[in-house]
Amino acid sequence: CLLATSARADDQPVVALEVGKVVTMNARDEVINDAVVVIRGAKIVALGKRGQVEVPEGAEVVRAPKRWLVPGLVDCHNHIAGSLRDLNDGVFLTNPGLRTVDTLDPENDNLKNAVAGGVTTVLLIPGSGNNLSGFGTVSRTAGRTVADMTVRSPGSLKIAQAGNPERYWFGVGRSYMNYNLRQTLVKARAYHQTWERYEKKVQEQGAERAGPAPPRDPVWHGFRGLWRKEFPVSVHTQMYQVVMKTIRMLHDEFGLDVMLDHSTFDGYKTAPLVKERQIDTIVGPRQYFFDRTERAIYGCAERYYAQGIRKLGINTDAPVVPEEELTLQATIGCRLGLPPYVALKGLTIVPARALGLGDRVGSIEVGKDADLALWSGDPIDPRHACHKTWVQGKLVYDSKKKRRF
Repeated sequence: CLLATSARADDQPVVALEVGKVVTMNARDEVINDAVVVIRGAKIVALGKRGQVEVPEGAEVVRAPKRWLVPGLVDCHNHIAGSLRDLNDGVFLTNPGLRTVDTLDPENDNLKNAVAGGVTTVLLIPGSGNNLSGFGTVSRTAGRTVADMTVRSPGSLKIAQAGNPERYWFGVGRSYMNYNLRQTLVKARAYHQTWERYEKKVQEQGAERAGPAPPRDPVWHGFRGLWRKEFPVSVHTQMYQVVMKTIRMLHDEFGLDVMLDHSTFDGYKTAPLVKERQIDTIVGPRQYFFDRTERAIYGCAERYYAQGIRKLGINTDAPVVPEEELTLQATIGCRLGLPPYVALKGLTIVPARALGLGDRVGSIEVGKDADLALWSGDPIDPRHACHKTWVQGKLVYDSKKKRRF
């Protein structure tokens, strides 16, 4: 543990949470009973067993000896942090110039429900009406302004495979959909490579001798972070044929940092390929599949897990499933065979790492953002509820003051 001594040495508020259990979700899978967590400003500065962590003088103390403290939940597939009116732009089959950060809608009712469900971080992405629908935004579920909410933009590049984009307006079909997607990515890569060559010349020869910079194109410039792997491509992909195409084209051919999203129906039949490549797999919102070839109903997440997939998360596709029911999706997965602790990982540290934010959120550790949720018990057990939620150290939900459900 880390000792915290001065409550307001730097004029930041200090809060000490004395709780019955802390489920840290750290690399050692530590669970600390009769624990204390100290927050200074937006960060966690100390945690450990009560009596081993000094509570700073003057700190606000929250005593909840029968409660569980877990990391704020993370959802990699969300449409409610921004305006639902701007969910889909059906002008083109691929829309490389669009982004969701411009649609963020602070403190809307759906987000208020989200924090009441312990959800603190979401990936706001465009809809699946287009094959490539633009850039998503990693957003907090609390914050009075767009700046307060934004964690990273771009948060991902959103691609949807099969289903909706195949039917795009006049029914382009899967072959043309994939052809058009490839051509879009080829153009984006060529733009990035042109700038890379110029930047290398500047580094080697200096700006004056390198010549004029290439024309800046706002449609393609956002893709540069994708090729530098600063953020993933999140792919709405489901049945095994298109999951396989996602793996072969986006991961193998283009070498992108791929996050499989939805991953439902019989997509789990590609699990050996996913395991070989160690691809992040986020399952939901539909947690089951009726396999008519085997006359059996399977849990989608359980099927991936049974075949060795460990980078396994859960999503809601909110508002398809309300954001506050993220834990319920995990509960359904457990009812169909997924181990409960694995499911809790799939709500916290696994999606955080998939988004490239595992150093900030997803676990309770010193130095990380104080995004926390206080539960009456195990979040996977639907008999329990979230009672308090903190986002960056600020209490944003308290069931005693205004319970939402």
